Amino acid sequence: MGSSDKRFPNDGEGPVRNVTVTMFAIACHAVSNLQFADFVRRTGYSTDAERCGWSFVFEGFLSDEAMRTSSRAAETPWWVAVPHAYWAQPEGPHSAVLDRMDHPVVHISWNDAKAYCEWSGTRLPTEAEWELAARGGLEQATFPWGNELTPGGEHRCNIWQGKFPDLNTAEDGYPGTAPVHAFQPNGFGLRNIVGNVWEWCEDTFSSRYHQVTAAENPLHDSPAPNRSLRGGSFLCHDSYCNRYRVAARSSNTPDSSASNIGFRVVSKLDAILDESQSQSALGQ
Repeated sequence: MGSSDKRFPNDGEGPVRNVTVTMFAIACHAVSNLQFADFVRRTGYSTDAERCGWSFVFEGFLSDEAMRTSSRAAETPWWVAVPHAYWAQPEGPHSAVLDRMDHPVVHISWNDAKAYCEWSGTRLPTEAEWELAARGGLEQATFPWGNELTPGGEHRCNIWQGKFPDLNTAEDGYPGTAPVHAFQPNGFGLRNIVGNVWEWCEDTFSSRYHQVTAAENPLHDSPAPNRSLRGGSFLCHDSYCNRYRVAARSSNTPDSSASNIGFRVVSKLDAILDESQSQSALGQ
């Protein structure tokens, strides 16, 4: 786990260390709009963004009118607090996800992700589980597929190309989110594990994670204001947020949402095997 990269010292990516993780099953892709819509339809759940009445949207996806009627984040002015932006209307009123049902659901807080997990009988991955899965069987590679960002000129993830935040050439084919099954999977069959959308983890965030968590099934659950995020998003660029590396870390408050935050889920492997065996017995 971890890396020796010191670009973001407050993120606590190092030191590199060996950890042991009990076997688990992780979804091959982030939860999609279709999956989350089913959850909402069956439960009537209202997300944090809906209850708060707004969520952050990247400025490049907004109309002039939306820009005029919304406020910007002071330190990151490309983030706009858009009234009534939430998962089903990601850019605010007059937007929808009907043509993006196979894209990852966004504007999801940690609280929302936990509610989905409780309903679906799953859970969020720990940081250790997430990183193990993201590495795809490779040891200390920078990305899920190796050390070169675009091997042979091929894009392997959905991130920002061009000059952030003014020009996105979208050379990977997607100026915003990409379908959850886009791009080649890593060695474990996971798609879009870096780039596309940030993914919540179970842990509370600590910049001393690698110093204070156990070597076996590490989990940071001490009280802290933020929860861990992994994987980067379609807005990550080398000049600003170079966190589409498998060891990179970030965090946010558990009620925060934005147009580039989603999640994927984990299940106990024995539950998967029991279900598989039951289905096999029924088939016989």
